[in-house]
Amino acid sequence: MSTDQRIATQMTIEYARAKIPTELPRSERLAVEENIKHLLKAHNAVLVAHYYVDPFIQDLALATGGCVGDSLEMARFGQAHEAQTLVVAGVRFMGESAKILSMEKTVLMPDLEAECSLDLGCPADEFAAFCDAHPERTVVVYANTSAAVKARADWVVTSSVGIDIVRHLHAQGEPIIWGPDRHLGKYIARETGADMLLWQGSCLVHNEFKATELLQLKEEHPDAKVLVHPESPDSVVALADVVGSTSKLLSSTYEMDAETFIVATDLGILHEMQKRSPHKRFLAAPTAGESASCKSCAFCPWMAMNGLTGIEQCLMQRSGEVMLTPELAAAAKKPLQRMLDFAEAQKRRVTTSGDITQDRALFANVGAA
Repeated sequence: MSTDQRIATQMTIEYARAKIPTELPRSERLAVEENIKHLLKAHNAVLVAHYYVDPFIQDLALATGGCVGDSLEMARFGQAHEAQTLVVAGVRFMGESAKILSMEKTVLMPDLEAECSLDLGCPADEFAAFCDAHPERTVVVYANTSAAVKARADWVVTSSVGIDIVRHLHAQGEPIIWGPDRHLGKYIARETGADMLLWQGSCLVHNEFKATELLQLKEEHPDAKVLVHPESPDSVVALADVVGSTSKLLSSTYEMDAETFIVATDLGILHEMQKRSPHKRFLAAPTAGESASCKSCAFCPWMAMNGLTGIEQCLMQRSGEVMLTPELAAAAKKPLQRMLDFAEAQKRRVTTSGDITQDRALFANVGAA
């Protein structure tokens, strides 16, 4: 085969890619950002974004008085904000959570097809049948679930407060059904000793972290601290210096003395970590084995579907609206509100010394997902 023939063959190869918006040239991006700022004011709207979406969207949310945070932080912010329209840059269950807490408001998303593997892997009808088969168990579900699954639960929890709630239920002798993330469920069961029957779901991003490759990276950077989200496999969690929610991992980067961190969660969080600690070094934990050329590819394909043009279009056309029936929203809000009330009561029970640095650890497990 000649060189020209090889080139022609290579040019016909197509690769499967996620539905990611086209990157805009700088001048066009700046124009879109300015129009979004105008539209947010015109529609009495606020932009709330997850740590895992495009850094330009994160920065725009903050620049316009919005919020960048975890799923529950986003929903809480939207509930408390005076704006009557919430633009949620994240995945579908986050838009639903915002709507559950703010039924009187309009909730828009850049792309309603932005899903979550944990949500998709836990169909409401199948999960309900699973629960019905074990009626003696208290149903606890992770925030990364649909409104319909939340409505079937007794409790909704986040990765930061999940351990405390399960420990509370275990102390009362309650056996538990947990869904949907099996890795997070195993981690909480191990930490609390609770009797937990696990739904076998997983996050397609965190499930891909590899312990063998992570250990090799640790050996290359012996002074680095390893930060791991508990949706990761056991073998990866075992190598962590800090295990916790996105917010906990973020706070660890500026509270710890280390200068280098290996981060095992979606790479979108590195933007905020670098902004808060520009002098520190952040290494993405490996998701691939030795045969792969891409060693760290921890990007959620659905989070990547959020784009500036999508935000502009949903504001201009009032498209991508999250709709829930009042009955479903009310049923889903009960277990969610139960968690919020528990977290608030837990905060009130904490006795502080008055020294902010000394007391910081007291609040490590109270907060968002």
